[in-house]
Amino acid sequence: MKINNKEIVKLLDLDIFKLISDASEELNLETYVVGGFVRDLILYNKLNKDIDIMCVGSGIDLAKAFHKKIKPNITPSKINLYKRFGTAMISHNNYKIEFVGARKESYSKDSRNPSIESGSFMDDMLRRDFTINTLAISLNKKAFGNLIDTFDGIKDLEKGIIITPTEPDKTFSDDPLRMLRAVRFACQLGFSIHQDTIESIIKNSERVNILSAERITDEINKILMSKIPSIGFKNLEKFNILNSIIPELIDLKGIEEVEGQTHKDNFYHTLEVVDNISSKTGNLWLRWAALLHDIGKSPTKKFNKKVGWTFHGHEYVGSKMVKQIFTRLKLPLNDSMKYVQKIVMMSSRPIIIAEEIVTDSAVRRLIYDAGDSIDDLITLCEADITTKNKRKFEKYHNNFKIVREKIKNVEEKDNIRNFQPPVTGETIMKHFKIGPCKEIGMIKDEIKNAILDGEIENNYKSAFNLMKIKGKSLGL
Repeated sequence: MKINNKEIVKLLDLDIFKLISDASEELNLETYVVGGFVRDLILYNKLNKDIDIMCVGSGIDLAKAFHKKIKPNITPSKINLYKRFGTAMISHNNYKIEFVGARKESYSKDSRNPSIESGSFMDDMLRRDFTINTLAISLNKKAFGNLIDTFDGIKDLEKGIIITPTEPDKTFSDDPLRMLRAVRFACQLGFSIHQDTIESIIKNSERVNILSAERITDEINKILMSKIPSIGFKNLEKFNILNSIIPELIDLKGIEEVEGQTHKDNFYHTLEVVDNISSKTGNLWLRWAALLHDIGKSPTKKFNKKVGWTFHGHEYVGSKMVKQIFTRLKLPLNDSMKYVQKIVMMSSRPIIIAEEIVTDSAVRRLIYDAGDSIDDLITLCEADITTKNKRKFEKYHNNFKIVREKIKNVEEKDNIRNFQPPVTGETIMKHFKIGPCKEIGMIKDEIKNAILDGEIENNYKSAFNLMKIKGKSLGL
């Protein structure tokens, strides 16, 4: 991972950095690229779209000076000033550039909000969370491209280690979010966390409770969107943090035995499902559905002497729990939540079909109930196959291939997805010369069920004929 100044200068061959350098020269400010941008530049030799600029002085003044320089350019740019925090954000050429003045922070024990004052370059480095995020690249004219590595961040990048630049208890006590960030970085980068850092996280884990739900959720989402999310969730559980965030997942942990009969550990099964689905989709909400798909198993777990362990109705209970969890974590209570609820509610439906003879009728009803979520639902069910029995694994996957093919064929033939009855309530009222009444709903249900069961075709003529028959039987 050795990188010299010439290589850095070459990588920084971007108008943005040249103009920032010019602006800082005019204002006589020490200016640096810092944080995750530098880390990823060294790790992956590529430019991150999020750029953090730190100067010893006013970050807002530097942002304004830079913005004036790019204004004549064809590409539009937008500047946002946050005077309360002394920061500015500029969007330019698909880059998001944040400007901040060097500062030092001090915390009181009972508050998550620091007291902030202007500081030196070293003050700013000392307030950073991990050594791998203390790297800086000079944008000053005389030292452009020079890498500054105050806390051996390069060495820790090479080792793949997450470690704090100062005493870890102070780091995590000051800002408990850093404990979640340690887990997240380890998950995203495939790094290990230094043992002293781990011990400090466990010691300070209760400090997570003072964090806002929004900050916590942002880190959880990033863990969920990593390549192997289970690494993050296993660490959250190991460090006594997960119990403060999603205790419902902890409730799934463990194996109970009665009369020699056991069940699988649904916590580790869940994490395996999340990893499986993460290799297939970048849909955050489908990953959330995978994380919560068995959440209802703990409150519905019962032992029956005849059949062993049962979890009857766990899908229904789980879908109700989704709203509670989303509300607590300040996740959106909109269509995204309803989507997760729907997937959780239906998570066993395709499995039942796959285990039995796949009938057109069963597939039609599945498509009707799932609507546009049908493909995602099947993807979850395939990810839910975690058996280590090779024969069973192949059998279940082959069955789902049959289900997918059936869905495709039924869709092409019957057009069930987002189904609308061919005969409307207005048509029924006009034909039978009646006003609104319960019989209209009964006729529509009869038509819907007949189509889904394959008794009539999904077209107006067939539906109209059935309407007349059903209407007559109702005395209309």
